[in-house]
Amino acid sequence: MNNSDTEEKVLEGDNILINGSFEGDVDTRSELKFERDIESEDEKCKRKCIEKVLVCGSTTLKTWKNFAVSKYGLVADDLRYQIWPLLLEVDPSTDEKIPSLEELADHPEYQQVILDVNRSLKRFPPGIPYEQRVALQDQLAVLILRVILKYPHLRYYQGYHDVAVTFLLVVGEAVAFRIMEKLSTEHLQECMEPTLEKTDYRLNYIYALLYKVDRELYNFMDTAGVGTMFALPWYLTWFGHSLNQYKDVVRLYDFFLATPFLMPLYVATALIIYRRTEILAECCDMVLISASKFYQDYPPDTLEKLVQKRVEKALTERRKNEQIMRNRLRSQRSLWVRLNNHIPPWCVFNRRNKLGLIFAAATVVISYLYYKYGINSRLSLFGLKKHLSDE
Repeated sequence: MNNSDTEEKVLEGDNILINGSFEGDVDTRSELKFERDIESEDEKCKRKCIEKVLVCGSTTLKTWKNFAVSKYGLVADDLRYQIWPLLLEVDPSTDEKIPSLEELADHPEYQQVILDVNRSLKRFPPGIPYEQRVALQDQLAVLILRVILKYPHLRYYQGYHDVAVTFLLVVGEAVAFRIMEKLSTEHLQECMEPTLEKTDYRLNYIYALLYKVDRELYNFMDTAGVGTMFALPWYLTWFGHSLNQYKDVVRLYDFFLATPFLMPLYVATALIIYRRTEILAECCDMVLISASKFYQDYPPDTLEKLVQKRVEKALTERRKNEQIMRNRLRSQRSLWVRLNNHIPPWCVFNRRNKLGLIFAAATVVISYLYYKYGINSRLSLFGLKKHLSDE
C-alpha cells in the first residue's frame, strides 16, 4: 500500500469521531478558530512559574517536559516560541539563509505541496491581510520542500502540511524548519516512508490498548469491523487536521513534543473511550491525563504481541476472502468456458491455438463449394454419358 492509496482510504474515515476530511481539492474542515481566551488564575500562576525558570536559564529538559505535559501545557504561544525548540533541543537561531519558492520549483513534490498548501487557507488566522496570507503560504511551501530536499529518502504525505503550519505560526519559518527536520527524522519518520505499511501497523496499537483497557468496547469495534483508517489522519497530523480550535491543537503539540513518539495513538484511544462514555466534551487535559496513564500502565512493548496477533488475523481473513472470491468466480464460469474444456483444442479459437477458427472456416467453405459445384459437375458428366449412349 503506497501513500496515495492509503490517503484515498483516509477520505472515507475521517468523520467517525472528529469532523474534518481530506476531500479532493476542497478543504471541507471548519475554519480553525484562533480566539484567545483570557487566562485563568491558574494559567497566570503557571505562566509566572515558566517565566521564572526561563529567566533563571539553568534548567533541564525534564523541567520543560513537565511543564508541557502538566495541566494547561505551555499556556500561550509566546512561551511556546521559547520552549518548543528547547523540548526538541534544536538551535533556535534564525540567521540561516532561506531559499525562495522559485528556487525549489524543480522538486518532484513541488506541485503536490503547492496544491495542499493552497487547500490550507482555513488553518491560517482569519482576517489577516491578503499579502500576509500569501507570504505565509509561500513560507509553508518552502518549509516543507526544504525538509524533503535535505532528506531525499523521506516522502511527503498529505497531512504533513497540517503539522508544519502549526510550527510555522508559532515559531516562525527558520525555527520551524529545524523542528520539522527533527520530527521528520524521528517522530514522523515511519509516516514518511515510500509506503504506509509501518504506519498502518502502528494504528493497530489502538485496538491492542483497547483490549487492555476496555474489553467490551474492543469487542464491539472489532466485531463491527471498524478498522483503523478513521485514526490515520489523527496520527499523521497530530490531530492538526481534525480539530477546529487552535488552542486545542497547540495544547496537544505541547504534549506530543514532550512524550514518546507513539503517544498520539494513546491519545486516540483515550478519545475513543471518552466518546464511548459520552464525555468527549471534557477539556483537552482530561484526555491527556488518561493517555499518560495508559502509557504508564501499558507501554508499547507490552502491546506488541496483541498488535502482531491482530495483524496476522487481518491477513488470514483477507486471504480467506480472496479464496472465497476465487471459488465464486470459478463456479460462475460461462457455458462457453465450460464447453471449451470438452472441445478438441485443434478446433477452438483461443490463445493456445489460433488456427482452430481458420481450420473450421476452411472446412465450411470447402464443404459448401463441394456441395454446390461438385454435384453440378457430376450431373453434367452424367448428362454427357447419357447423351453418348443414346447416340
